[in-house]
Amino acid sequence: MSETLITIDCEYVQPDLACAYLRVSGDECAFIETNTAFAVPRLLAALAAQGRSPGDVRYVIVTHVHLDHAGGAHALMERCPNATLLAHPRAARHLIDPAKLVAGATAVYGAEHFAALYGSIRGVEASRVRALDDGAEVPFGRGVLRFIHTRGHANHHFVVHDPARDTVFTGDAFGLVYPQLQRAGLLAFPSTSPTDFDGPAAHAAVDRIVALGTRSACLTHFGEQTRLGDIAEQLHSWLTLSEALLTESRARPEAEREAFIEARLTAAFDEEAARVGLTLSADDRTLVAFDRKLNAQGLAYAAGRASA
Repeated sequence: MSETLITIDCEYVQPDLACAYLRVSGDECAFIETNTAFAVPRLLAALAAQGRSPGDVRYVIVTHVHLDHAGGAHALMERCPNATLLAHPRAARHLIDPAKLVAGATAVYGAEHFAALYGSIRGVEASRVRALDDGAEVPFGRGVLRFIHTRGHANHHFVVHDPARDTVFTGDAFGLVYPQLQRAGLLAFPSTSPTDFDGPAAHAAVDRIVALGTRSACLTHFGEQTRLGDIAEQLHSWLTLSEALLTESRARPEAEREAFIEARLTAAFDEEAARVGLTLSADDRTLVAFDRKLNAQGLAYAAGRASA
């Protein structure tokens, strides 16, 4: 019985930024992450390349409902008639009725930019959505997929342990390892984007993932990684810095917090790049700027919440 894993570059904004995974076990297929509706043709092309049809897809799985992970869930489910959408209990309701997600993202990006990034987003029929508790298992191929709740990045986040493939699909709970930044050595950093950053929970999520003892971890940003201990060490260092910046920023006026945090993150990233021997190009700085700003926004938001 085959145990196939395909990494699919969704070409979200640019190549090697966000991916989805196609898992094939015997006669069954599953997609982990959907990216946006614009990525669905890429996902279906990967399925066809394996000699499979949309009717073979048993599960569509999203680690959480941030739109670069789940924005295409409705479009993929519409194409896969036999699939069940698996999600965290706090995420499931937003997949059924995405109105709040759409309104929030539209307010951040503006209607035109939102449409360019995500297209249209529709709800998934409730009968086709299954919410999974911490530790839940579902049968898949010759084995099971196991779902582990991992707060820290988002309160509605889980990771997917795949014992048959000896891996874990980590969403954003195990950081970002962009291929473009690995030229000199490992360079991993976390996502602390709005609105649910929780430092202790994020540390605990990293430890819980490592404790699974899998050969690899499959990151949405980006690809299958095998240096789990080294990634975890870097993430813990960044998370500790993030907690410190959150605390320090609370002493500043609210209007100054985000800029203060972003400046400190910029300096820290430059130091980390130098430590691993990476000379940052203009493209590298552009790539990192997007996540750095989101991370600063998330920490500033958490600082405000803690001050309330």
